Amino acid sequence: MTSPFIHVEKLTKRFGDNAEVIALDNISFDIADSEFIAVLGPSGCGKSTLLRIAAGLIPYEEGRAQILGRDIQGPSPEIGIVFQKANLLPWRDVAGNLRLAIELQKQRPADLEQRVTDMLVVLGLQDFRTRYPHELSGGMQQRVAIGQALMANPRMLLMDEPFGALDALTRDRLNVELLRMWQADQKTVMLVTHSIAEAIFLADRVLVMSARPGRVLQDIRIDLPRPRDPRSTRELPAFGKYVVQLSEMMGVT
Repeated sequence: MTSPFIHVEKLTKRFGDNAEVIALDNISFDIADSEFIAVLGPSGCGKSTLLRIAAGLIPYEEGRAQILGRDIQGPSPEIGIVFQKANLLPWRDVAGNLRLAIELQKQRPADLEQRVTDMLVVLGLQDFRTRYPHELSGGMQQRVAIGQALMANPRMLLMDEPFGALDALTRDRLNVELLRMWQADQKTVMLVTHSIAEAIFLADRVLVMSARPGRVLQDIRIDLPRPRDPRSTRELPAFGKYVVQLSEMMGVT
């Protein structure tokens, strides 16, 4: 039997001087290699905390969190992270920000410039190579941030509401771009989101979390055909049923 890429078992995370605030309580789930998982839940339920634990950025008190059978004890080159804010270096142009992920590894491959060029094509930003972050729209900046994470060629991409600050149209376009890149590369993805429609459209499975202390209420498999197109997928009766099911679980009337 193939081991999961991410294994989380009875994980608990507390905050506060006396560890009196329970952020995550007895969380358990697995993520298989190449799966696309969305984590859905109300504000303050611990979604981002869970993602940061998976990234090795913060510790936890109880339970177990593993990558490929190894306990998570710090950041791993297997993991790339995309946050809600692009956090690009303002003094570097688009190509320079894409190079950063490789430069931080202190290894400069001979084909680096070709990789940058190829990534710009993937991102649809080949005409913006020498532009600086302040010259880009919010959606373009977020595409560069995703490309920056992908440049290091991680096996898993962790995404913390990367489209949350964008307008609805740009968000929909980047959802399509993300799916296109995922379908081409089949990386493992864990996406934190507040959007029910986004979770259903993108994911193979949706982990629905409770209000704090965060617990996994349900692990819902999204049985919709791939590749997914925004219009045709959302017109499917099954899509509407998932929206109703998850809305009820989230307390949306």
